[in-house]
Amino acid sequence: MDYDFLIVGSGISGCTIAEQLASKSQKILIIDKRNHIGGNLYDEYDQNNVLIHKYGPHIFHTNSKIVFDYLSKFTEWIKYEHKVVAFVDNKYVPIPINRNTLNLIFNLNLKTDEEATQYLNKIKEDKIIKNSRDVVISKVGNELYKKLFEGYTKKQWGISPENLLPEITKRIPVRINTDDRYFTDIYQYMPKNGYTAMIKKMLSNENITTLINTDFKDLDKKIHYKNLIYTGPIDYFFDYKYGKLQYRSIIFEFERYNKSHYQDYAVVNYPDEKVKYTRITEFKYLTGQNIDKTTIVKEYPTNIGEEYYPILTEANIDLYKKYKLEADKLPNTTFIGRLAEFKYYNIDQAVASALLLSKKIIKEFD
Repeated sequence: MDYDFLIVGSGISGCTIAEQLASKSQKILIIDKRNHIGGNLYDEYDQNNVLIHKYGPHIFHTNSKIVFDYLSKFTEWIKYEHKVVAFVDNKYVPIPINRNTLNLIFNLNLKTDEEATQYLNKIKEDKIIKNSRDVVISKVGNELYKKLFEGYTKKQWGISPENLLPEITKRIPVRINTDDRYFTDIYQYMPKNGYTAMIKKMLSNENITTLINTDFKDLDKKIHYKNLIYTGPIDYFFDYKYGKLQYRSIIFEFERYNKSHYQDYAVVNYPDEKVKYTRITEFKYLTGQNIDKTTIVKEYPTNIGEEYYPILTEANIDLYKKYKLEADKLPNTTFIGRLAEFKYYNIDQAVASALLLSKKIIKEFD
């Protein structure tokens, strides 16, 4: 069997590229080692008839009209603005930190943005930014760092924040207003029928062949392809010749209840290190389902299991660069996506990157 492109991995990066190239009459084979398509976006209905995200909550948000319009070809949307709280000092406080967070934690009565700014200026510390801890303390001071970030970060990454690069916490905003939305993007929606339904439509072109339960290295030798697009772990591709990159994995513990809701919020973070899980997500808030049963998931970070989050330390970045040099030497081979680039991508960032790559490839053979 002959194909123009073999795409390894059916996550959102691989599926976007497959859809784009197939629309230009390219013959595509997309494979995945798991027993389903969709990568970490995979969702399914459980025995409570709740649409659960098998690999933890994935929230779509973007400021890119291009990305939103592109995905809108494959799904209808429901409006959803994500909200997260942290359980601290027996209180539920908004995350990211805003004026309400300050008032609740410090028993204040800050009424204006200016008052919140003045208070933050008083508690934050001047820091030369060398690591993730420095980033937070330079924004909100040591006490809020201890209450909201230190324990959570240690649990999430298995590493002290002092040993993580600043990028880990740089993307966490701090607000002086009372906006308690987790994101402020223009487009905040969830796919009406779920991510799996959306991805099935993306792969519905007759020029696309899909194989699941198929590891790249076990692929039938009778299958031939001209070009390879690889979205899996880059160190695995090269048989770990320089050593293994470090990723953080998650154990997802699902619990089901015969009641309408388990908690008052979509996601509750637990920064306290004595609580072994990092957060609890209740999916019905995400999906908008109105049924009398509910399902939650608790997340227990671990170093064992599938690769979910690249651990951004200087040693890991240096190791990745060695693999990147090897990858750049390969003809007709492209590495893209979180695992292949050892880089954290939001959904919209992954789609945008895949669209750009597809455009470049199409320009070459048009």
